[in-house]
Amino acid sequence: MSSRETKTDVILIGAGIMSATLGTLLKELAPEWEIKVFEKLANAGEESSNEWNNAGTGHAALCELNYTPEKSDGSIDISKAIKINEQFQLSRQFWSYLVNSNLIRNPQDFIRPIPHMSLVQGEKNVAFLKKRFKALSNNPLFQGMEFSDDPEKLKEWIPLIMEGRTSNEPIAATKIDSGTDVNFGALTRMLFDHLKSKNVEINYKHSVKDIKRTSDGSWKVKVYDIDSGKIEYHTAKFVFIGGGGGSLPLLQKTGIPESKHIGGFPVSGLFMVCNNPEVVAQHHAKVYGKAKVGAPPMSVPHLDTRYINNKKSLLFGPFAGFSPKFLKTGSNLDLIRTIKPNNILTMLAAGIKEMALTKYLIQQVMLSNEKRMEELREFVPNAKSEDWDIVVAGQRVQVIKDTEAGGKGTLQFGTEVVSAADGSIAALLGASPGASTSVHVMLEVLEKCFPQHMKEWEPKIKEMIPSYGVSLVENPELLHEIHNSTAKTLGLSEKEPVFS
Repeated sequence: MSSRETKTDVILIGAGIMSATLGTLLKELAPEWEIKVFEKLANAGEESSNEWNNAGTGHAALCELNYTPEKSDGSIDISKAIKINEQFQLSRQFWSYLVNSNLIRNPQDFIRPIPHMSLVQGEKNVAFLKKRFKALSNNPLFQGMEFSDDPEKLKEWIPLIMEGRTSNEPIAATKIDSGTDVNFGALTRMLFDHLKSKNVEINYKHSVKDIKRTSDGSWKVKVYDIDSGKIEYHTAKFVFIGGGGGSLPLLQKTGIPESKHIGGFPVSGLFMVCNNPEVVAQHHAKVYGKAKVGAPPMSVPHLDTRYINNKKSLLFGPFAGFSPKFLKTGSNLDLIRTIKPNNILTMLAAGIKEMALTKYLIQQVMLSNEKRMEELREFVPNAKSEDWDIVVAGQRVQVIKDTEAGGKGTLQFGTEVVSAADGSIAALLGASPGASTSVHVMLEVLEKCFPQHMKEWEPKIKEMIPSYGVSLVENPELLHEIHNSTAKTLGLSEKEPVFS
C-alpha cells in the first residue's frame, strides 16, 4: 500500500449541501484559494442532502408549529420563527445571486412555490393555532398568512385531506402561499458542478480516516481511496467537516477541546410516498400537523407535495425509528464508537432523561404497514394502501451536550457549528432546519473561522446577500424588495391552482 501527501488551502469533508455552500462562498470571496473535497460515496448529495432523504421543505417557520411554542402565560413565542425565517431569506438571496450570475441555471429544477399550511384538530389546538396566526400575521415576514376554521374553506384549500372526514371535532388551518419545496439533492449537485468548473478538486469514493494537527498548526487529513486501496495524506490550513452523521466521529479525532463532552443520538426515518396521479392531483401544499405527546420535534406529521425530477408526488411522514448507524451507509457500531471517557456521563444523563423518546422510537420501529396507514388516514381519511409505498429516509444525528438551561446530557434539536478556538477547523452537527439555513450556517463558519478576512470580504458578501448584517423584520421595505426580487429570479411568483 503506497501513500502520497499534498498541501492545499481548504479541505471540505463530505459532498452535501453544507460543503457545497461553503465551497461556493469561498470561491466567490477568495477565488485564488485551492479547495479539495473528499466524499466517501460515489456522488454529491447522496446522504442527508439527497431528495429522498429529507422532506424538501424550505423551512421558513411558515407552517412548523414546533417553532412557535406556547408560553406558560398562554402567549405565543415567535422569536425562533422570526430567526429561522430570516435565515431562509439569506438562502433565497444567495441562490438568486448564483442564478443571476449564471453560476447555476434552471432554478425550477431545485425550488418550486408551494403553499405552506398548519393543520390542527380539537378545541385546544384550534385556539392555539388562532393565537399563533394572530402573532405571526402582524409580522412582515409572515405577510399573506390566512386562517380558517370553516370546513367549506378547508375543502377548497385541502380537498384530499377534507374528503371523507367524519369527525365533528373542530378543525382549523393556516395557509401562506409564499412557501417552497426545495430539492436539496439537485441544488447540491448543481453547486458541485459549478465548483468543478472553478477547478475545485472533488474526490469521490475517498473516505477520511483520521485528522491530526501538525506542528505548524495545519491539519493533516488521512484519506483512504476506496477504488485503489491507497492511503493519501492531505494537509490544509482550514478543514470543514460537513459529513452529516459522520461529522461527530471525525470531530472527535481532532482532539480539540471543543469536541469534548458532546455526543450524538441517531434517529432514522421513513416516509410514505404516493405516485398515483389521480391522488397526487388532489393536493397542492405542504401541510404540517402537531407532534403527538412524547414525540420529538422532528417527527411532526406532514403531507407534502414534492417535485423530484420534474415529477409531482406526495410524501407523508416521517415515521421515526432508531438505528445505531450515524449515516444510511454507516455501520451498526457508529454509536458505540463515539462514546468516549469525556462524554460518557453526558451520554448516560441523556439516556436517563430521554426514556420517553426511546420508548417512542421503539414503538415507531414496531409499527406495521397497516398501523402506518392508520396514521396516514388521520390526515387523508380515504387513503388506500395500494396507492402508498414506503421510502427509507436519511439518518439524523441529534446533538447531545451539557447546557446551562437543560443541564447534563441535553438533547439539542437543531443545527450546530463546533469550531476550534483559532478557527482552523469547524464541524457541522445536528439536523433540522439544516439545509434550509445552509447559507446562514456557512456565514457563521466564515465569521468564526476567518475573522481576519471579514472586513475585506464584507462588500462581496453584501453583493451576494443584500440583507447580510441587517434585520429584515426591522426593515420591512428591504424585506419586501428582497422577497419580490428573489421570487422573480427563482421563479416563485407563479401560483399553481390548489389542485389540477
